[in-house]
Amino acid sequence: MSAADPVSDLQAVFAALRVRLSARILGQRALVERLLVALLADGHLLVEGPPGVAKTSAVKALAEGIEGDFHRVQFTPDLLPADLTGTEIYRPHDGSFRFDRGPLFHNLLLADEVNRAPAKVQSALLEAMGERQITVGRETYRLPELFLVMATQNPIEQEGTYPLPEAQLDRFLMQVRVDYPDLDTERAILALDRDRARDGAGASEGGAEITQAQVFAARRAILDLYLAPEVEDYLLHLVLATRAPADYDPALDGWLRFGASPRATLALERCARALAWLEGRDFVSPEDVRRLAPDVLRHRLLLGYEAEAEGRTADDFIALLLARVSCA
Repeated sequence: MSAADPVSDLQAVFAALRVRLSARILGQRALVERLLVALLADGHLLVEGPPGVAKTSAVKALAEGIEGDFHRVQFTPDLLPADLTGTEIYRPHDGSFRFDRGPLFHNLLLADEVNRAPAKVQSALLEAMGERQITVGRETYRLPELFLVMATQNPIEQEGTYPLPEAQLDRFLMQVRVDYPDLDTERAILALDRDRARDGAGASEGGAEITQAQVFAARRAILDLYLAPEVEDYLLHLVLATRAPADYDPALDGWLRFGASPRATLALERCARALAWLEGRDFVSPEDVRRLAPDVLRHRLLLGYEAEAEGRTADDFIALLLARVSCA
């Protein structure tokens, strides 16, 4: 690579990381891709799927590939806000207090089974995600500039859980759904597990870490990608159609109670830019928007009562929306 083309060099570095992650997290190409998109778009990720499909392994692998510290928090009903934010410790020798920082001060945070924590803990996480700061007592503390939360939730077990409110769901850049791998992938997972057991669990996967400076440079680079007016209009119409679906197709009337917020517009543009940059292009295509629209929109839509009664889902609505709204 030529030093005269730093953007191409950066793209090559992230492409290599993508290959390494895909080699470790078999059968979850979409999850790996969305993790990198969230990193580049400076947003947070909510991942939903059954146990054992590499949700935790994926974010751990990402943490090993970039410069920064990683922490995992298992969310439980007895978790307290201070378990995330930290707490003030009394120092008896001089009568002062010292703030002991909690897990939120790490660069990458895995919030495992986030819907098992009560509302007060979810609120503490909400402030951190939205404001990039936490408040303890009368003091406000800034979080690291590189800060990514990947939260997971299990869609199977709902007993003893606290559903995330719409305000907190909207703070997530994307909601990604993962499923079980197919037969060939599961066979490859078996072979990979045997190789790791034979070579040792701590064997190095190889590859250099991406520095935080490179992450910030990549974030600046995606802002320079060309977004054609036609693609921007397409993106805007997709979001606007969630608020007035009957204007685009009378058959969609009554599907939704609330559509996507302007935050969805910003998120979809940032994600589409990040995906185009990851693919090595200098422009955003309509396909970038279509590919990420379900993950950006599904958790921001509130279905109507009739749609819920008929067993319809947000994904059903988005599929119809993508079929009805076209790029000029």
